[in-house]
This record gives sequence, C-alpha cells and structure tokens, in this order.
Amino acid sequence: MLKNIQEWVLLLGVFGITALIGNWAGYDILPLAAVPGMVVLILICLAGFVLRDLIPINFPSIAYISIIGVIVSMPWFPGSAKVVEWTTEVQLLALATPILAYAGIAIGRSWTDFVKLGWKTIIVGCLVMLGTFLGSALIAELILRFQGII
Repeated sequence: MLKNIQEWVLLLGVFGITALIGNWAGYDILPLAAVPGMVVLILICLAGFVLRDLIPINFPSIAYISIIGVIVSMPWFPGSAKVVEWTTEVQLLALATPILAYAGIAIGRSWTDFVKLGWKTIIVGCLVMLGTFLGSALIAELILRFQGII
C-alpha cells in the first residue's frame, strides 16, 4: 500500500502543479495564493484513495472523495471556513484541464484497443462528443443571453 500512496502522491502532485499553472494563466490567481487550496484538495483525494483500499467494500474512490469533501466543507466541521476559503482560490476548469489531458493520453495510448471495438463504436463516440459539445454550447449561449452578457 505504501507504493500505491507514493504513486498517488506523485500523480496528484503533477496534477496539482499543472492545475496551479492553469489557474494562474487562466484566472490570474497566483500559485502561492492557490497552494493551500490545492493541498487540501490533494489531501482529500489521497484520503479517498486510502479509504477505498482499507475498507473491504466495493465502493469507488470518487464516492469516498466526494463524501470527504462534503464533510470537511460543512459549517459544523472544525476548520471548514478555512477549507472553503482556500479551495475557492482553485478554479474548477483549472482542475479539469490536466485531468482531461490525462484521459486523452490514456485513450491515445490504447488507440488500437479502441479501434478493435469496431467502426460503430467510433461513430457513436464521435456523435457523443459532438452532442456534448453542442449541448454545452447551447447551455452557455442560453445562460450568457439570460445574464445579458451577449
């Protein structure tokens, strides 16, 4: 388990540094201002991974991470005000970018496995991506028009 924890810390550290750079470039939040929030998020993720391995129930780590995140941000939890204050400095899209890049690399490495699924799967995948893009564009258009920004 120690080896797993070392790998998780390394992976989460790389994601954290990448997200801090994205946070700085995209939202003008200096990395030093966002480091405490990033450390809190990394610790929450790490705790979720450890719980998944310690508890013998088949429960995904994202569920543990979500539960821990909700608990530590509840007003009755000691220090929750600081947790919320620190994590508000880390923007969601700055976190999503390195995760999506990693997913793209993972799919790219196993492209031959993806192709083996057949041409129908590729068409369905392309349509899903197109639908997701158009749906996101439509929602953004509606919200921006509703707010009077465009």
